[in-house]
Amino acid sequence: MQKSSSPYDVGLEKKAANFVPLSPLSFLRRTAQVYPLAHSIIYGDRTFSWSETAIRCRRFASFLARNGVRAGDTVAAMLPNVPAMVELHFSVPLAGAVLNALNVRLDAATIAFMLQHSEAKVVLVDPEFADTLARAIEHIPEPKPLVIDVLDPAYGDSVRVGDVEYEDAVEQGDAAFEWTGPADEWDAIALSYTSGTTGDPKGVVTHHRGAYLNAINNILASGMSQCPVYLWTLPMFHCNGWCFPWTIAAMAGTNICLRKVEPQRIFELIERHGVTHMAGAPIVYATLTAAADPCRPISRSVSAFIAGAAPPVSVIETCERINISLIHVYGLTEVYGPAAFCAPMAAWQMLPLEERARKKRRQGVAYPLQEDVAVIDPATMLPVPHDGETLGEVMFRGNIVMKGYLKNRAATEASFAGGWFHTGDLGVTDREGYITITDRSKDIIISGGENVSSVEVEDVLYKHPSVMFAAVVAKPDKKWGEVPCAFIELKDGFGTSEADVISFCRKILPGFKTPKAVIFGPLPKTSTGKIQKFLLREQANSALAISSD
Repeated sequence: MQKSSSPYDVGLEKKAANFVPLSPLSFLRRTAQVYPLAHSIIYGDRTFSWSETAIRCRRFASFLARNGVRAGDTVAAMLPNVPAMVELHFSVPLAGAVLNALNVRLDAATIAFMLQHSEAKVVLVDPEFADTLARAIEHIPEPKPLVIDVLDPAYGDSVRVGDVEYEDAVEQGDAAFEWTGPADEWDAIALSYTSGTTGDPKGVVTHHRGAYLNAINNILASGMSQCPVYLWTLPMFHCNGWCFPWTIAAMAGTNICLRKVEPQRIFELIERHGVTHMAGAPIVYATLTAAADPCRPISRSVSAFIAGAAPPVSVIETCERINISLIHVYGLTEVYGPAAFCAPMAAWQMLPLEERARKKRRQGVAYPLQEDVAVIDPATMLPVPHDGETLGEVMFRGNIVMKGYLKNRAATEASFAGGWFHTGDLGVTDREGYITITDRSKDIIISGGENVSSVEVEDVLYKHPSVMFAAVVAKPDKKWGEVPCAFIELKDGFGTSEADVISFCRKILPGFKTPKAVIFGPLPKTSTGKIQKFLLREQANSALAISSD
């Protein structure tokens, strides 16, 4: 349709004075100007101010530019939650490049694929992962990327495999490097690879505009005040730390870096630094609550995001008892991490703890700056009724959705079919308009023609006093086609039996939903704490074993 003529179109065009592309780079510049002496990063005995961080980022951006990194080039990083990882979220895009934060638990062959697929010009590496990276580099043809060692005294003996050390590179850069934002807010800011189990990982490309908006979303969803203290229990390589490097810069907060998730260390840092916020998968909070002393709750309330899997009601309850207030957020790599949240209502505080926890475990509603999230009937592409029963696929649309998959037009078009981003998650919408994920489409168990939600069964298993972690998958059955099979990791010092677990579930669940087999042992998990169900399906000899997770 041709745009009609309007007096509002004449002489009212975009100009430098009234339009600036949105970018989270502006958060660092403003905070360094307004709060120059405020603490930006604390790691062990090292403390940085926001003015220092801004200078260091400009210096490293200058170093990258001097070494041939141009707009649109990829700079990869294989790092834990150390100060350099925070800085890279600003210095790399400041140089016009795209940050690819690599999963540190991946094998050399997968890392090699990602570096080659992204055409990485530079890769930074921590000594702990130097050997893996060195083997990955061997598989990459010339020209190979420039390798930069990020040494860390906290790790112990330093292994060097790079061409230069990070601190030396920072010193070589120009502190007066020109501070410019992206020419277009649609320009790529980050590349994140999804985990693949039956094929190559897909490269999710996100843009400056989405990173800016979702960083603000985190502030709005958490009710964050100025100068928060954020503890890095979430890996920064996971969806760019759910955009929190940019969120904390926007609020002039302090990043408390944590190399490894250790419960007692976490409690120590919370008390020492007055931590106000943190984030992580259910496994992080389950580990914390298992190690906590219920008679000695945290001295001040910590606002904590939880995502990655539906949090068990028992975890939400226990966290509240030790003064960790959980906010359930939901999303995927393709939507910058969290893009929906269970918006809390004041009236919930009047409810009994268990009922309040059940409300808080829902995936909820769209983030304030995300256009929409809905449960859609894939056949009609219309929202399902808000009855809490009608099943559909959860879909997103809006500014907090990826540009697409790198070099994969077919996958991009398929994921955006019908004008929505298809998550692959199945869910319902209740009468309050809140979404609840019932399962991944591949995780639904069909037993005797009846649908069994693995999430529902897992929630019951988590109520058992001996259960630390639980996962349920389909197990082939000659009579019923499929039956639920439970995998359980027990709490330290606790014991139980298959018969006891089945009897426990049978008191709560109908027979067809009750596990017919129980397998005990450590559960395989990703680096972000997600239980790897595809491995459990293989172990259960499931018909779905060839599916990817």
